[in-house]
Amino acid sequence: MAVDYTVIVVYLAGMLAMGWWGMRRAKSKSEFLVAGRRLGPTMYSGTMAAIVLGGASTIGGVGLGYQYGLSGAWMVFTIGLGLLALSVFFSARIARLKVYTVSEMLDLRYGGRAGVISGVVMWAYTLMLAVTSTIAYATIFDVLFDMNRTVAIVLGGSIVVAYSTLGGMWSITLTDMVQFVVKTVGVLLLLLPIAVVKAGGFSEMKAQLPTEYFDPLGIGGETIFTYVLIYTFGMLIGQDIWQRVFTARSDRTAKWGGTVAGTYCLAYALAGAVIGTAAKVLYPKLGSADDAFATIVKDELPVGVRGLVLAAALAAVMSTSSGALIACATVANNDIWSRLRGAVRRTEDPKSAHDPRDSYDSHDPHDEVKGNRAFILLMGIAVIVTAIALNNVVEALTVAYNLLVGGLLVPILGGLLWRRGTVQGALASVVVGGVAVITLMATHGILANEPVYYGLLSSLAAYIAVSLMTRPTDAAVLAAWRERLAGRSPELVSEPVPARQ
Repeated sequence: MAVDYTVIVVYLAGMLAMGWWGMRRAKSKSEFLVAGRRLGPTMYSGTMAAIVLGGASTIGGVGLGYQYGLSGAWMVFTIGLGLLALSVFFSARIARLKVYTVSEMLDLRYGGRAGVISGVVMWAYTLMLAVTSTIAYATIFDVLFDMNRTVAIVLGGSIVVAYSTLGGMWSITLTDMVQFVVKTVGVLLLLLPIAVVKAGGFSEMKAQLPTEYFDPLGIGGETIFTYVLIYTFGMLIGQDIWQRVFTARSDRTAKWGGTVAGTYCLAYALAGAVIGTAAKVLYPKLGSADDAFATIVKDELPVGVRGLVLAAALAAVMSTSSGALIACATVANNDIWSRLRGAVRRTEDPKSAHDPRDSYDSHDPHDEVKGNRAFILLMGIAVIVTAIALNNVVEALTVAYNLLVGGLLVPILGGLLWRRGTVQGALASVVVGGVAVITLMATHGILANEPVYYGLLSSLAAYIAVSLMTRPTDAAVLAAWRERLAGRSPELVSEPVPARQ
């Protein structure tokens, strides 16, 4: 195992080095939060694929393959479908908005007043997403070093917090590119073929397992439908995903780079299911399906390769964790803290009530970077503490996506697709959908399908009814919105528009 340990230690040291290098580039708010909005197609595709394919997609995807066979690919497959839909239909318009958060988009579309409430919901989603990724460190470090759960979470979480705090999105982008390569080599090029060969090939796998393991719909139609609602639609509206769209240097890069990343996700989904199916042949009586990944890696791979594949799992977790962390900190700072501080200022000085700059940080780029860096550190500590307190990854992830889809899907897509939607309708949609989701999770259970089904329906009903009962959005607001969507408006006053490269 000495060689495997060396591979892992070198990898972790490399992540910290990337963070230090990224710190030298992050000199403004735009560079720190969205990598200066100048990522080209290669880096954009890699970083987008890295963030959406996390520990749940890798360890969980293999576990679903172990439990259901090839149809276990559907969870990750729906993630890929969501990324494709976002890239083809929405990413170009999102990139042209030149904002930092989903809530800023809602304010632009509806004329303000939607930001804080939507920001709280988005903050809860990104926090829980970061927590689920951080919990996964315990599984990986337990396999690597037989490490105590709390120590493993603190170690893995601290590394992610360190490089994210140092260089912001630049550091995260650089580490994501390394993680993308490691995942591709470790999972697709090494673990997949080795697992199939060790299981005796596809013919032996079919002979050893029930036929439903090779039924594309074996996991169940209702489960697939729920995955579509939660993950496909979740990809369309998550702050962690949108923040990567904001890094694209052009709307064309966002569209085609995201399409490549989405296609990669589909291949990754199938690979995970096949690996899990092979593990079922090799280890038919594992105590937990989620143990399939670690077991097949530990028992079937040669020295050195084993270390690289475990690094791939670590890369998957870190990429999602860092993306969710910077999204959580960005929302906390820009959508909640800065807006509340601006409201207090306007109360104390009514003359500033119409000054849009009050909603944002100081115009000193160094102060803005310092403030955002402090929020990443604070949110990182909160994520680590919460991860130590929680045990169930699936429940935490379900809470995150139920809140996101039930509370924010309708007002976001409605704002992009329906001109008649109003700010009152958007607020009603967020509140009604969010309350419905929380109530139904409390009464039916966190893992039940009803919370997202009825939460989404109630959110849609509230949005349409209240929008039709209230005055249409001001024509001037809609005109400014159309200018944003067309890419003819400059970035927020606190940030210069970066030069294209």
